[in-house]
Amino acid sequence: MSDVDVDVDAATPAPEPRRRSHAALVIAGVVAVVVVLLVVLLATSPQGDQPVSSPLLGKLAPDIKATDTNGSQFRIDDYRGRWVLVNFFATWCGPCVQEHPELLAFARRHAATGDAAVVSVAFNESPSTVERFFQKNGGNWPVIAQGNGEFALDYGVVKLPESYLIAPDGTVVEKFDGGIQADQVDATIAKLTRTSK
Repeated sequence: MSDVDVDVDAATPAPEPRRRSHAALVIAGVVAVVVVLLVVLLATSPQGDQPVSSPLLGKLAPDIKATDTNGSQFRIDDYRGRWVLVNFFATWCGPCVQEHPELLAFARRHAATGDAAVVSVAFNESPSTVERFFQKNGGNWPVIAQGNGEFALDYGVVKLPESYLIAPDGTVVEKFDGGIQADQVDATIAKLTRTSK
């Protein structure tokens, strides 16, 4: 009788589906943790506000043609004759939130003369989320919150925030990784203005 019991136990298959589903859950959990850590690293890593290299430098700025969060048509070419700071951001990005007061300061300094402007391009966020962010934090410049990141691809955005300074002739003249400083952007404009004369 004991021989039969041993044979029956040996013939009983192990619960393989349960092991496989457990392994799949563990792998999915590890992948999810890695993805979350990468997002956190990109959003919170220390970033300098120094100008950096970009293949766009010296070239005509890629076109941005879209409807802004106010329902107005925006096109980067309409800003020829002015300096334009194109800022790529997200409302969930800590450094983007920290740099916002600097964008406000830069926009205010140039509001009266109209010689420079800011445009913000939200990275994969709903217009309503972006509108709430600007209502809470201020800023009355054009904000683009549509599309699936194609403008970020056109500009070669690697991590947020990134800003591109476009000269009055439409050429990209500087790229800033990390949060900008209004004084630094103004100093760059002053330097480029002096050297072009």
